[in-house]
Amino acid sequence: MPKVTLLTYTPDPEITIASAAKLCYSPASIDSVRDGLDEKKAAEFVEMLSSLGHESPTEHAYFTFGIEGVSRALLAQITRHRIASFSVQSQRYVTEKQFGYVLPPEIENCPEALSIFEESMRRDQEDYDRITAVLKEKHLKEFIKDGKDEKTAMRMAEKKAIEDARFVLPNACETKMIVTMNTRSLLNFFKHRCCTRAQWEIRDVANQMLALVSSVAPELFKKAGPACVAGHCPEGKMSCGRVKEMKELNAKIKSGEYNG
Repeated sequence: MPKVTLLTYTPDPEITIASAAKLCYSPASIDSVRDGLDEKKAAEFVEMLSSLGHESPTEHAYFTFGIEGVSRALLAQITRHRIASFSVQSQRYVTEKQFGYVLPPEIENCPEALSIFEESMRRDQEDYDRITAVLKEKHLKEFIKDGKDEKTAMRMAEKKAIEDARFVLPNACETKMIVTMNTRSLLNFFKHRCCTRAQWEIRDVANQMLALVSSVAPELFKKAGPACVAGHCPEGKMSCGRVKEMKELNAKIKSGEYNG
């Protein structure tokens, strides 16, 4: 299951954002813009920005997360959030020997589906290994024929083999990544991915991320979460209708009580 770690973040994120906002609305100089900005004043600026819908100052604070135990299916979803930076473990350079995989709860709880799934994972590993071996042997001969020494040829052959063998690997294949987002992007991310209509895996990741940032910048993320927590649900007839439950969960996340 997903594990999220907050690796680093902008020091004093709320004061940093308040400084940017203060510069917009006052004749302060760069040297004096932080003067008088304690936690209380910073919180007031953050609240003002939220009420005005002035989001650009929130881009000056970033948060960097380590995310592991997630699937390549999640990778396809999270990278749709474009105002972010991603560093992902490569299947082109890292050989997937006995690859880990994410087991969806609905499959885990259905013996028949679980049996099919586990057999599929076993077969995918075997196919990956076989394709890698066949291609590696083919490329090794080619590189040696081109004049490469055996050690170099072996290394190059393996890399070239696994970059094609990876095409047989499933969406369930585990990966890990480091992700950096600024506050504005995170607020948008939480709005969409903490919602019950988000897929279960990325929703869990989003909830863990929200719990972590709320612990270091509570005022900044006071209204963060699915749209229904701070306002009106935009899903219309697709709404889950569980506003009360979502608000209770959101409060639990921000209090540090969330455990998946």
